[in-house]
Order: sequence, then structure tokens, then C-alpha cells
Amino acid sequence: MKRTMSYGKADVWVYRTYAKPLTGIRFIPESTFTGRRNILFGMNVKVAVEGDAFFSSFKEGDNTLVVATDSMKNFILKHAGDYQGATQEGFLEFVSHRLLETYSHMTTINISGEQIPFEELPVPTNGSFEPSPLVFRYSLNEQAGASIEVKREKDEIATTNHVSSLKGLKLIKVKGSSFFGYVKDEYTTLPESFDRPLFIFLNIDWRYNNLEDARGNTPDGYVAAEQVRDIACTVFHEQKSPSIQNLIYRIGTRILERFPQLLEVVFESNNRTWETILDEIPASQEGKVFTEPRPPYGFQCFSMTRDDLKSDGESNK
Repeated sequence: MKRTMSYGKADVWVYRTYAKPLTGIRFIPESTFTGRRNILFGMNVKVAVEGDAFFSSFKEGDNTLVVATDSMKNFILKHAGDYQGATQEGFLEFVSHRLLETYSHMTTINISGEQIPFEELPVPTNGSFEPSPLVFRYSLNEQAGASIEVKREKDEIATTNHVSSLKGLKLIKVKGSSFFGYVKDEYTTLPESFDRPLFIFLNIDWRYNNLEDARGNTPDGYVAAEQVRDIACTVFHEQKSPSIQNLIYRIGTRILERFPQLLEVVFESNNRTWETILDEIPASQEGKVFTEPRPPYGFQCFSMTRDDLKSDGESNK
């Protein structure tokens, strides 16, 4: 059995100003997103390093080859100023390669980041409103994320795994969703619903066929988390979904259709639908009153590849 042995640093908060702008974004009909100025390029980074040379630090307390985690934090922050790209994926890979180039006894780097969103604010400019190039609003909404694995393989350093992600997307649809026709037995207390509000939490991951697209080095190749978010919102708006399972399948299908450079899309969804208190309000034709649901919640996990598009095409013939 392969031993688990790694150590590292978490909560490394990186704020870089005036990074390279993100441009060359592929247009899709579900989104108005065309790029990012990257005046503020922020992320929370976690890094873990591996290598057989560190075994003596665990077994014998010998710190001779230990790179202090505080040094790792400083390394990441210092190299944030050297990065010449425009994507979080590219930055994480850049730092990982630099670590292995610097410390020959490290063999594997696992690094992840959650982008810190700073929203542009419109300010009066020459009789209209333009995004301020100086003032931004820290956002507590969904976050773009990425994780990268880089390994030393003989005399080469190679990126062996990558995932891009959108975390913490929270969407409520006030009507137009249903859930009925499920198994009913002595354990069933949930009533069927033919038109319900639906509140979901979504985490979405995706993988590229070519890592150059994730680096932002190819025209129309980079898939922005903002576009994935907008696809999820659009499909949720358009479709009358009979279940969350079917909803995420439809979202995944749309993502793969819009972005042929992606190999896979992975979902984790939560059902956080509110509890109904008043089903009718006399003074309102459609108004209802809800409250937060009880603590237990349902969840769904699902992955899709391009093979799902092929099977859908064959079934529709």
C-alpha cells in the first residue's frame, strides 16, 4: 500500500493587482461575460508537497530537508508577482513547477485555489456610468476554483491532473419545478409536488482535453466560471425540471455542447428548498410564505462526459 505522506500550507491569501487581463473568451448565447480586467486578481491557496525525503522528519524528527510551511507561503506570494498569465489555473501550475524546480527532493505538488471575487462598481463618468477602475466590492457569492497536480517524472516536471470549478452557486426558482412519481411505502411522508419553488446549491467541476486551454493560451479555449454559472442559471430558468437529477443532467449537457474543449463535467448538488408555511395569501394571486427547511438535506452527485452527448444524439435519431 502506498503511504500517505504530505504536508503544506493552507489559507495563503494572495492579492495581485494589475495582472494580465483575461481576453479571448468564446461567446455563448447564455452569457454576457466577455473577459475580466484582472485589476484585482485574488485567491486563497492551499499547497501540499510530497517526497520520500520527508519520511525522516516524521519518523525521526529530522528537519534537515523540511521546507517550513511559512517558507511555502512566502514562495507563493513572491511568485504571484512573477506570473505573467491571466488564469487561476495557470498561476497554480506556474507556482507548482517553480517549487519542484527549486527543491529537488520534492516529488509531487498538489495545489488548489479559490478565487476571491471582487465585483466591479459603476460610477458616474462623463454623463453615464462606467465600471470604476479603482473601487471594487468584495463578494460573498460563488467562487471560481481550481486544483492542479504536478509531479517529477524522471528528468521532467509534468502536470498530471487538473480540475476547474465553480463552488457555492446558490439558485432559487420560485415556481416551475416539480417532484412526483417516486417510490411510496411505509417510510414516505413527503407529499408530491407539481409546481414548487426549488432552492439548490451547486458545485460544478470541469476538465479540459488540452491543458493549454486552462492556461488561457489558446483563442476561445478558456472556460470562465462566470459562463458556467450563466449556463446553469439559463437552463434553470428555461426548463420545467421534474427533479434536481434531471436539472443537473440538462445543465451538464448544455455545458458540454457549448464547450467542445471540455472532457468532463462533475456536479454536487444540494436541495435546500424552503418549507411552505402559507400556501395561499388572500390578497395575492400567487404569493406564498416560506421558511428555512429542517436540517437534513438531500444531495446528488453526477458526472458527465462527451459520451453522454453521443448517446443523447443516438436516442434522438
